[in-house]
Amino acid sequence: MQLTALTLLSSVLFGVSHGSLYGESNLNHTCQLRLLHPPIQVPCSHRPLETPYLSCSKEAFPNTTDSCCTETFGGLVLSTQFWDTYTGLESQGQVLPKNTWTLHGLWPDFCNGSFTQYCDLNRQYDPVPSPNTTTGTSSGTPVPPYKGPSISSFLAPLGKLDLLAYMNKYWISQGSPNGDFWGHEFSKHATCFSSFDLPCYGPSYTNHSDVVDFFQTAVQYHANLPTYGWLSAAGIRPSNTTRVSLTDLQSALTKGFGALPYIGCSGPRYNTTEAGKGSLDNGFTQLSEVWYYYHVYGRVQRSQGLPVNASINGGSVSSCAKASGALMYPLRGVGSDD
Repeated sequence: MQLTALTLLSSVLFGVSHGSLYGESNLNHTCQLRLLHPPIQVPCSHRPLETPYLSCSKEAFPNTTDSCCTETFGGLVLSTQFWDTYTGLESQGQVLPKNTWTLHGLWPDFCNGSFTQYCDLNRQYDPVPSPNTTTGTSSGTPVPPYKGPSISSFLAPLGKLDLLAYMNKYWISQGSPNGDFWGHEFSKHATCFSSFDLPCYGPSYTNHSDVVDFFQTAVQYHANLPTYGWLSAAGIRPSNTTRVSLTDLQSALTKGFGALPYIGCSGPRYNTTEAGKGSLDNGFTQLSEVWYYYHVYGRVQRSQGLPVNASINGGSVSSCAKASGALMYPLRGVGSDD
């Protein structure tokens, strides 16, 4: 992911503080009807039927298809996961799920790998916006901190207690209450998907149903990505004594997912460690996250994704050290998982 001039362009063309990326109406977005190929090139207001297309394909543009029914804004979709070893809030019962990577988020990149953020400030529920402008620079629109009730309180009134329980088990924050983290993920990322745009919910929209919709979708993607199981099947399990190689991680996860994900590491750089002294390898040495990339069919909510390589736009596929046996896949702290 990289923040580029497209962020500025999208802010100018589509706005950052309105309820719609494209200014469309809230009518006729059923996403149930199908159109025979080729698509009819007519204005949106006169387009009666739609076919869901693959995001980032030549048909996935707002002048060709209904952007509520095909993702046309954030067409390169990332489902991201963390491997944390503690939460910092164990004393409050906020712990990590045993033998499972936790959900980080569901992100909409542009098809070229760049991205934007905080696309609708009317749906800003992030108590500590990061970054605190829409572009991440001083030239961007300021993102005001959210002062209202936690976004976690939006689920129970809509009867989603089961979803809330799942999120409190598998979508875990480090160093802050879970609800603050969820508010950040929704506000920064969900508002930049065309298929979560408010007009897509029609005239019968229920307050915060878009929030629930995003959370349900993020959870669906996470549930289909058993990172721990894929690594375990290859004999790769957490240990504070055994080291692993990036190539082995890549092989195991590519086999499971069907495409090469981005693998992220933290901790000391390899060439600052005793083992890496004198090496030119400055990658990090503690396994911490994985990003799975998709193009998606139709609405992101369908959870029908085509796995694509993290290298699809020529970018880096890892921040980890490349040396053999350079990486630690650490055990969780005592009392940090349930």
